[in-house]
Amino acid sequence: MAIKQFRLPDVGEGLTEAEILGWSVAVGDVVKVNQILVEIETAKAAVELPSPFAGKVSALLAEPGQTVDVGVPIIEIEVEGAEPEAGPGASAAGSSPKREAPKREPVLVGYGVAEAATTRRARRNAPSVPAPVAAAPVAAVPAAPVPAAPARSVPTPATASATPSTAPTHVLAKPLVRKLAKDLGVDLSTIVPAREDGVITREEVERAASAPAAVEVVGVQAVAPAFAALAEDRRVPIKGVRKATAAAMVASAFTAPHVTEFLTLDVSRTVKLVARLREQPEYRNVKVSPLLIAARALISAVGRFPEINASWDEAAQEIVLRGSVNLGIAAATPRGLVVPNIKAAERLSLRQLAEALGRLTATAREGKTALADLTGGTITITNVGVFGVDTGTPILNPGEAAILAFGAIKQQPWVTVNKKGVGKVKPRWVTTLALSFDHRLVDGELGSKFLRELGRGLEDPAVVLL
Repeated sequence: MAIKQFRLPDVGEGLTEAEILGWSVAVGDVVKVNQILVEIETAKAAVELPSPFAGKVSALLAEPGQTVDVGVPIIEIEVEGAEPEAGPGASAAGSSPKREAPKREPVLVGYGVAEAATTRRARRNAPSVPAPVAAAPVAAVPAAPVPAAPARSVPTPATASATPSTAPTHVLAKPLVRKLAKDLGVDLSTIVPAREDGVITREEVERAASAPAAVEVVGVQAVAPAFAALAEDRRVPIKGVRKATAAAMVASAFTAPHVTEFLTLDVSRTVKLVARLREQPEYRNVKVSPLLIAARALISAVGRFPEINASWDEAAQEIVLRGSVNLGIAAATPRGLVVPNIKAAERLSLRQLAEALGRLTATAREGKTALADLTGGTITITNVGVFGVDTGTPILNPGEAAILAFGAIKQQPWVTVNKKGVGKVKPRWVTTLALSFDHRLVDGELGSKFLRELGRGLEDPAVVLL
């Protein structure tokens, strides 16, 4: 029998460190090959690491929230049927298990002999040992009515003692939900989960963070202002995705000479098209939004002006014209802004593009975006309109020549001109586009023509669909 150490692997892109988000196993658990052990966060994304060994967990060598360098041991697993080679310090038979000599672990996620299907450790709905009950008896008091959906209810000592404790001592929540709760200052033990399995969801954490805190004053509950949680300074470590994003944005802002142009236009036809597509049977199972039409219009405009789908190679002193449109979509997540991209988006039909956008945003918000989807982007859309923002001046993603800010679509008075040249004010759906581009690659003429072509596709979407 031997104890094997699993060292933090290089999960790609030459990353040198990662943060431990949460363990899926505990000391004493029996694990199989390829069973998920831990979730880590690199500068690119959250990644689940499977076990390369089968055996019993003997030690967890890193705590959640700890940043660990690649190659450092993070867990020890006691392996049956494996004996360490004899050497200096070896003890007699029957002694405690021995640790193998350190060695470089494989660098790919998902390695290991496929002895069993990938499984997760079964969740335990209740602990094997009942939760401790207060020793000193307290007189029971009538239970007060419980609100329909308590966001951050805090039981009083009387009610806690009068009711036998059946709540698990272990709060059930995914690592990313725990991370979100930590960032928002929410105590998971105060949340009553709605799911039958007792797992706390991201939405419940967000509701708890936005709800007013309950305070106890001489047996009478009073509601504190929502901003009470911010009465004191709070420091949030800059690491993981936020750290990488900050460094990339600073490098981009001070490397590429940014120019931003704006275009306000009538997108009433796009709004009508979106409504019609939502009624079509082939689009019922996918999300259809104005962003989908904007993405198609951008791809079509790149086809007319391919020079905008480019990057600057400083070392070679060359402009690289990209052969495919790897369309990036900026997504806000609990861990920060990420920009996954859809590879070869120009080859997709409108339905396929809608499906790809849905998958991309869903996995990004869950923190499960693959590293491959976070690299290789060629041009990006940031949809600031979903926040009710008219437009902005977006900063380029490093290595890209252009980024489009898609603003909110609002009904506004708009002057329409008939065939006789007579103008008339009508309520129309209006939006503003903002295109930032790298002036080393894209001059004002190219940027203006591209933006005008893109706008034409939103004014008359039939242009880009036919």
